[in-house]
Amino acid sequence: MRFRPCIDIHNGKVKQIVGGSLKDEGDSARTNFSSDLDASFYADLYKKDGLTGGHIILLNPAGSAYYEATRHQALLALSAWPGGMQIGGGITADNAGEYLKSGASHVIVTSYVFQSGTFQKENLDKLLAAVGKERIVLDLSCRKRDGDYYVVTDRWQNFTNMRLNRETLDALAECCDEFLIHGVDVEGKRSGMEEELVHMLGAWNGIPVTYAGGIGSLEDLERFREVSGGNVDFTIGSALDLFGGNVPYERIKGGM
Repeated sequence: MRFRPCIDIHNGKVKQIVGGSLKDEGDSARTNFSSDLDASFYADLYKKDGLTGGHIILLNPAGSAYYEATRHQALLALSAWPGGMQIGGGITADNAGEYLKSGASHVIVTSYVFQSGTFQKENLDKLLAAVGKERIVLDLSCRKRDGDYYVVTDRWQNFTNMRLNRETLDALAECCDEFLIHGVDVEGKRSGMEEELVHMLGAWNGIPVTYAGGIGSLEDLERFREVSGGNVDFTIGSALDLFGGNVPYERIKGGM
């Protein structure tokens, strides 16, 4: 169980947002924290501390008025910590190679392989052919509906028809190196994790999984260890003191 750092970029700035509030229309989101520092500052910090496997997420879609500014920040972060971080947000088979050449260790993908609410195996096959399984992280971030967790896409705004369960993890693990999973309904709220989800992920015995969402204190983190069995890596965003929260980065950067 190790800490995976994050750099979330929205409207050209490093931010921490409430995940469920993100809207493409008007490029709006409820913001917990907005930094005056470039994304490269955070990437350089993670590099100095030897933290690998963190993620950079572009939270504006291509075509947004802010997309190029957001992408510029992401590329600054990749150049500051080449090979040290993963990148997601608008990744396709056509542009994945460019981000890898720019310094990403992996590309993180959701929307490209889940379009119109359904799993698009042909797109995943194209991505596999373009960059290989070992460079792919599948983002299976999810929200609960009718008692089950479903993968959500398009910056967490739309439900797919894919339930997130052990069978899904088993099947998709054949096509990627890792999973990244946000509990979107608690993302950015610092109100505690999705315990049912974390328990399921911890009990699954497969490729590495990183969970994000709701961890708001050191006590929450200890509870996360208990529920996950120490088998799942974690991200803390809004609650981290780097981003205006109370969880000390210096305390958790080496894991727990």
